[in-house]
Amino acid sequence: MNVFYVISNEQKDPGADTACFIRSYLEKRDRKCYLREHCADDASGRYRYTDAGLVPQDAQCVLVLGGDGTLLQAARDLVERSLPLLGVNMGTLGYLAEVERKNLPEALDVLISDDFLIEERMMLKGAAWHQNRKLMEDVALNDIVITRRGRMRVVDFNIYVDGVFLYSYAADGIIVSTPTGSTGYSLSAGGPIVAPASSMILLTAIAPHTMNSRPIVLPDDVEVVVEIGCGHGSDSDGADATFDGDTSVKLILGDRIVISRSARRTKLIKTKNTSFLELLREKMNK
Repeated sequence: MNVFYVISNEQKDPGADTACFIRSYLEKRDRKCYLREHCADDASGRYRYTDAGLVPQDAQCVLVLGGDGTLLQAARDLVERSLPLLGVNMGTLGYLAEVERKNLPEALDVLISDDFLIEERMMLKGAAWHQNRKLMEDVALNDIVITRRGRMRVVDFNIYVDGVFLYSYAADGIIVSTPTGSTGYSLSAGGPIVAPASSMILLTAIAPHTMNSRPIVLPDDVEVVVEIGCGHGSDSDGADATFDGDTSVKLILGDRIVISRSARRTKLIKTKNTSFLELLREKMNK
């Protein structure tokens, strides 16, 4: 690779010290490197963190400095560009950001020599509906989470798969996750760990009010509908649907989220031939 674009989380890379180090390192080796310029928040909602229109057309990959959250935002912002991403972990525990800051020179040398792999990750698309009106639509690399809103009222979440009623969860929420997201919120809620390069849809209830609730693993070619049912109380505050912990929409009784596999995929660069099981063992022992 010869042309790089760097996205830096200002909170985790104050003064852009690491970003400037990367640019200097690459330019000394006759490579071109652009740094993302800080820009005001986008009121139109077209992007969350990075304006894809400002990424130069000759960029061949994107280096994302931050943590898993920063990488998730970059993946969604740049989904139409289909550029491979390499995450540099500037935080604590990270499953997506594979390179630690101390190992940056070695990782950059791997990119320069084209001695790397690109792993494609499945994404979800979801649309929120109120009756016959679409409220919003977005994509997620990790998960789409539907949770009760407001007071401590358990909500019934009715699940349909390809138009067939599957189950009704009385719970605090439902996590619809990709394999990439299986090591995120879904894992904390008791969901299964799935190899990230696989392609399937995971359903995990959040604090279900039943003794026999289990996570469900579905093939990737189904359509999942989560319908907001009644709250367990005299009234209900409805629910919120959140995409990768970022964009969200408010839902009321009868509203639904229609979720399926997105045609878009995220490309992640792997600079080391480390298996998922090795990475999992390393992270879980921290």
